[in-house]
This record gives sequence, C-alpha cells and structure tokens, in this order.
Amino acid sequence: MFSPMIQSLISSSGQQAAVQRSLQLQSYVNPPKINLPEKTADKKSFAEVLKTSQAQQTNKTGFGALVPQQPSEEVKAKILSKGETVEKAGKFGALTGIKNKFNALRASDATTTIPEVSRNAPKAQILSMIDKVAKKHGVDEKLVRALVRQESGFNPNATSHCGAMGLMQLMPATAKGLGVTDAYNPVQNVEGGVKYLKSMLNKYNGNVILALAAYNAGPGAVDKYGTVPPYAETQNYVKSIG
Repeated sequence: MFSPMIQSLISSSGQQAAVQRSLQLQSYVNPPKINLPEKTADKKSFAEVLKTSQAQQTNKTGFGALVPQQPSEEVKAKILSKGETVEKAGKFGALTGIKNKFNALRASDATTTIPEVSRNAPKAQILSMIDKVAKKHGVDEKLVRALVRQESGFNPNATSHCGAMGLMQLMPATAKGLGVTDAYNPVQNVEGGVKYLKSMLNKYNGNVILALAAYNAGPGAVDKYGTVPPYAETQNYVKSIG
C-alpha cells in the first residue's frame, strides 16, 4: 500500500503518540510533587506580632493594647487543694486564723481567774488588778482606770451618801444582779463594774460618752433624752473622765 519509507514514518509517529499518551495517564494518576519556594518573610513569632502592634498603643487598639506598659507586681497566690480551707492558705487565710485565735483568746480570758487583792493593798497592786480585769473582759484599761478614779479615787472601802460601794461604786441592787457577793472585795467589785460598763458599751454601740452617762445616771435616763442627760452631776462626770 505505502512505500517502505512512508510506512516507517507512520509507525514511528504512532509510537510517539502512544508514549505521550502513556505519560499523560501517569501524570494524572501520580501527579508530580511541586517544590514551591518557602515563604519565610510572613512567619513571625507571637512576640514580634505584639511588638509590631505596640505602634497602635496610642489609639488603644490591636494586640499592643493588651500589653501593660509597666510590668505588674508579682502576684503570689496559692491554689487550694481539694478539701483545703481558706484558713490554711494565703495571707487572707492567715488573717482569718488570727481572728479565730483572737476570739479563742478572748474566750479563754473570760474564764481567767484574777488573783485576790486585799482591801488595803497598795495602789500599784490595785491598778495592776484593774488592768487584768479590763483585759479579761475586753475593755480599755485606761477607760476603766479613769472611771475608778472618778468613782472612788482607787479606794476599795469607799461608800457614797446614797449607798454605792467599793472601787466602782456599785449600788446594792446592781451588785446583786452582777453576781457580786462582797462589793468591798476589790476583785469582785471591779469584775462587776467592768461587766456593767461593757454592757453599756455594747448597748450604745461603743459610744463611750453615752456608756459613761449610763453608768452614772442609768440607761433609762440616757434613752429618755437620747444623749447625756441634762444633770449637772452626770455631765461633769462624763467631762471629768473624758
């Protein structure tokens, strides 16, 4: 049909086409890996991002706005373990513990027995006893001393014209109500007087002026007038102690 030369060209052309077709099929099945150049310019650390964004600090925008200008103080905290109470951890727990210890101390002081003091004991011994009783009941020692000085001049045997007795000048009914069996016993007298003074301080929410006025004139008179009663004795009494 064809000359040998043309037949040879036809055969070689068919082979080339077959080879190209085979290569195309292989590329579809197993596509070649393309090694693209790595973009290193876009890679930034988080620190670099923050540093770059700090330029936006003036407008309070961006990441930089979240970074404090000055390092904050170190925060020391303790994570509580399971079952651990606040009292056992941290400074605030320590404060709670101190409060509990203080309450326990006051409770133990309330049962503390004050050594007996003679009616004729020297003033220094009387003063020491007064301070111990005041501390026992949680009342300011200076306040109690000032009150005793005003009431009796530190004389355990003092008796007023109206029948008030001892260092803190307890009236018979008041002494009995406070559990004082011997109003001329220095320790019993001061114990009773301090208890009464503390009850007045509690009644008037720590107002020392009203508490002193009530000690002298009675809480009824203070409640009636809502202030220091207009009695010359009571007003002078409060001024002398205050």
